[in-house]
Amino acid sequence: MKPTTTLATCRTPDGSTLLLQQHDGHYFLRIDGVPLMSTIAAASEQQMAELACVDLPAEPRILIGGLGFGFTLRRVLELCPQIATVDVAELLQEVLDWNREFLIEVNGRCVDDPRVTVHTCDVGDLIERCGARRYHAILLDVDNSPDPLVQQSNERLYNRAGIARIHAALYPCGRVVYWSAKRDAEFTRSLEKTFKKVECIAAKAYPQAKRFSHSLFIADRD
Repeated sequence: MKPTTTLATCRTPDGSTLLLQQHDGHYFLRIDGVPLMSTIAAASEQQMAELACVDLPAEPRILIGGLGFGFTLRRVLELCPQIATVDVAELLQEVLDWNREFLIEVNGRCVDDPRVTVHTCDVGDLIERCGARRYHAILLDVDNSPDPLVQQSNERLYNRAGIARIHAALYPCGRVVYWSAKRDAEFTRSLEKTFKKVECIAAKAYPQAKRFSHSLFIADRD
């Protein structure tokens, strides 16, 4: 049996333990023992980027909430024009450092692309203070699902007030995409009260998967 190696660990602001682990050539991120993501199952993160980058203008502004292993960011950069602004909000400096130290073979140093600015802060803070510097697309992959949340501090991205702030942070015809480990009819209804068009699309964890285990909530602004 091949061993699991813990490469790095840190404490989150709420006191949880975050682990970066490697097993059989793959990487895993766990918080208090709960799996958050892995390099085995990244198809839905890439699909998220593809859905967000539809019909972008020539010089788009994009916000990604949650760096993770960089799969979403890397796909966004592949789809974006060379003149683009891509802000990434990553709460933990350690996750940014781990991307540079351990995950180069996974994401190809996408965090150092000249189009990218990584902000070590809560994505909710960036959304609240964006003002006139709005976004054409916002991608949020910060928790496992709208309910239950792994981190309660993320509630402000999913409740009615948070949805309204995200709407205000988008340009007209802008789009927000939320990643979720499951469907949530109540969250879909919450989005529909604010956005013009809302869809919940089933997504596979990896291309060969026989079932659709994840969900992507897509909301378009008028």
